[in-house]
Amino acid sequence: MASDISDKAVVSPKAKIGDGCKIFPFVYIEDDVEIGDNCVIFPFVSVLNGTRMGENNKVHQGTVLAALPQDFNFRGEKSELIIGNDNIIRENVVINRGTHADGKTVIGNENFLMEGVHISHDTKVGNYCVFGYGTKIAGDCEIQNGVIFSTSVIENAGTRVGKCSMIQAGTSFSKDVPPYIVAGGKPIEYGGPNKTMMNVRGIDERIQEHVANAYRLLFHGQTSVFDCIIQIKEQVPDSEEIRVITDFLSTTKAGIITKK
Repeated sequence: MASDISDKAVVSPKAKIGDGCKIFPFVYIEDDVEIGDNCVIFPFVSVLNGTRMGENNKVHQGTVLAALPQDFNFRGEKSELIIGNDNIIRENVVINRGTHADGKTVIGNENFLMEGVHISHDTKVGNYCVFGYGTKIAGDCEIQNGVIFSTSVIENAGTRVGKCSMIQAGTSFSKDVPPYIVAGGKPIEYGGPNKTMMNVRGIDERIQEHVANAYRLLFHGQTSVFDCIIQIKEQVPDSEEIRVITDFLSTTKAGIITKK
């Protein structure tokens, strides 16, 4: 099925547009762009060089995709923004492409970016994430699957958020947030296991108790993260979820958030 491209849109003849797309008036699409099948691009969206978009995405008014990175190290290199399938990107979202040659900013599948979200250069976003109104993600961050950001969250550069965690509204943080937890406040602190998301993901109640026990050792113990990993492996029954936690803790560079 041919795409429906408004004659009031500015679309480079070099851009690759899939089948079944709807491109509204006043969209601007540059040369080095690939858009998959059945995408909807609403008015006043700019899709800039380096964008590689999959199928069934909806991009709403005022959004800028593959904006130049806001990084003083950027020297005009060719880089990319990779967007998967079935994402909803609402109004006035800005996503920067990578900084260096062959660098990539990556957005996975089935994510929902609400109005005013900004995803900066070289950040990697997994699948099934929600970004609340006005949330800002700095460069070189990693956001794993199933993460929820509430309104006006600020994630500072080089940090990670683990699988199925939730960051509460108005929180700013500069350390890693481990998987399966709720975190928030000023300063950010551990707020307990994220039972809601674990239930959504079908994690067994017994495993959820093991996750809670692992975080008692981490946040209520008096040991280092290194020693805590050893304790978790010794004291908490093994499962995929526990391995996700220990792997995350063992690979932290920014450090882990704390509990007051």
